[in-house]
Amino acid sequence: MSVTLDDVHSAALALRGVANRTPVVTSRSADSVTGASLFFKCENLQRVGAFKFRGAYNALSRLGAEQRKAGVLTWSSGNHAQAVALAGRLLGIPRTIVMPDDAPAVKLAATRSYGAEVVLYDKHQQTREELGRGIAAQRGLTIIPPYDHPHIVAGQGTAALELVQETAGLDAVLAPVGGGGLLSGTAVATKGLLPGARVIGVEPALADDPARSFRTGQLQTVHTPETIADGARTPSLGRLPFEIIRRLVDDIVTVSDEAIVRAMLFCWERLKLVVEPTGALPLAALLEGAVKLPGKRVGVILSGGNADFRALKAWL
Repeated sequence: MSVTLDDVHSAALALRGVANRTPVVTSRSADSVTGASLFFKCENLQRVGAFKFRGAYNALSRLGAEQRKAGVLTWSSGNHAQAVALAGRLLGIPRTIVMPDDAPAVKLAATRSYGAEVVLYDKHQQTREELGRGIAAQRGLTIIPPYDHPHIVAGQGTAALELVQETAGLDAVLAPVGGGGLLSGTAVATKGLLPGARVIGVEPALADDPARSFRTGQLQTVHTPETIADGARTPSLGRLPFEIIRRLVDDIVTVSDEAIVRAMLFCWERLKLVVEPTGALPLAALLEGAVKLPGKRVGVILSGGNADFRALKAWL
């Protein structure tokens, strides 16, 4: 099953009045440094502080009555966990969330605050998918995966849909990539509205499985990467996102963790926006020259703002 522009429009209807229509901001400083005209889609100002709310609410809102009553389960290092926790609370659906025991404290605390049951695991001893599927089977829960799901992809695509609608034409759109839900949804929305625009994914060099998958045409994996961009620590692209990325995405590039920190601080200091490491990936690619688009109009999706300030000293 694939995802179409109509699916993204349908998700936008489901999210109307529920998700924030986040602002698009510009920065003369960023334009001066990169030589491009940048338009930042501020998903750090989305509910739960990340774009993940879009896909989670879209997927949960489409469940049947029996599925809602039984409850749902997902696995996530943080942003999708929070998104499912909040979306389920709004829809009256019980939620069980499998999270690594080293998940950012700010994301773990927020997930619990939304009323979800959190099951912790050691990522060096267990896989979250195996643990989650076992619990779901035992309890009769519906699994809502973080990215490998058509309603998740369509929901994530609404961020790019809004970005394109609110700008007078774009030459390219950059988005972070981990499991591929955001990048594939971004590609569906962008190419559907602007067929000539380039779509580029950006990931950490320490978790480069999407770039390797993109170049080889076969799914590649990475085992517990230690990048600071925790939203990109996925073991591989989802199969559905990968199929879409192969068809619609123009390139995937990597940046170092040091470049991510520099871009994150640029957002804090120049844009006055709190952006987490994963959210800073696209800007890092532009600042470091991994993507060069001089004179072009470029959309940049700042995917989240749930920075763990207790880790700041180590990052610096």
